Amino acid sequence: MRKLKLREGTNTAALFGHHDRHLKLIEEDLGVRLSARGEEVTLDGLPDATRQAERILFELANLTNEGLVLQVDDVTHALTALRQTPDASIKEVLTNATTIVTKKRFVGPKSPTQKSYIEAIETHDIVIAIGPAGTGKTYLAMAMAVSALMKKEVSRIILARPAVEAGEKLGFLPGDMFAKVNPYLRPLYDALFDMMDMERANRMIERGDIEIAPLAFMRGRTLNDSFVILDEAQNATAEQMKMFLTRLGFHSKVVVTGDITQIDLPSERVSGLIEVKEILRDIDGIAFVYFDEKDVVRHRLVQDIVKAYDRHQSATGGDPRLSKGPAAPHVSPSGPNKWSSSGSPPRGSSGQSH
Repeated sequence: MRKLKLREGTNTAALFGHHDRHLKLIEEDLGVRLSARGEEVTLDGLPDATRQAERILFELANLTNEGLVLQVDDVTHALTALRQTPDASIKEVLTNATTIVTKKRFVGPKSPTQKSYIEAIETHDIVIAIGPAGTGKTYLAMAMAVSALMKKEVSRIILARPAVEAGEKLGFLPGDMFAKVNPYLRPLYDALFDMMDMERANRMIERGDIEIAPLAFMRGRTLNDSFVILDEAQNATAEQMKMFLTRLGFHSKVVVTGDITQIDLPSERVSGLIEVKEILRDIDGIAFVYFDEKDVVRHRLVQDIVKAYDRHQSATGGDPRLSKGPAAPHVSPSGPNKWSSSGSPPRGSSGQSH
């Protein structure tokens, strides 16, 4: 049994997590028992495991004292990394070279594909990310956008979404035009408020530094000096996708994200996200990043749900709208520019799965 005395003033609520969730994750991973009283933690278990748990708690406490808003997925990511490299520094794991600094937190990749995604956004003017729910496509793009705005690399952020209902008719919505489209754009507000204080974000929205709008509002515009994100792009028609991508102006970046297994368009309409894989695959300066269920960073059950639907689709032949066209350039986990000589994803890669 060992006792760890934390530094006075340590934010134990942030360190231990809601209902001691962070402590429970460490217990489950290392097979130790942890009990906390104030700033003292008692560790009980095998000697090597308790020493490792003590070290993890000590390093996480230092990070919280430095201002890191510790999340459940941060602790999970640190424990996974330490299983692979026991001597690694947790600070280096959570705040490595690809870490994105926003107003509220450090945001870092949780998988090799996420790391390649961040690198692709840094090195390409247009990045198209395709993969299942929960893989961080929109979240990481939002973090990159907020970081670019903070560094004054761009003068504004523009966030767009197709105003398409998810498999049900909502009927008449009350209010003016903005009140009617607001429900469709709510997920973008949620992601933004996770990166910035709500009051500051609202001020920037009022000034026009951050704009959140339906995709249809993009027609006729030229977007210079901007970081532009199109979310839920699987619900953009082929015509809308062409319209959106041709809005790109000087000193701007465009990130397009979507999940081609969750298309809400009428069956007779082709998803622009599926079509664009073939049309733009040979254009230099455009990167395609493919995520799969291994990259899911939400609840563990989300990963299992994605796998189950993939198995079902394989067994039943799937939806004809989701037929696979010619492969597009693939960003591998080893880096955004390491494509095969043909410019296509290797057979069996995540690019072929989604």
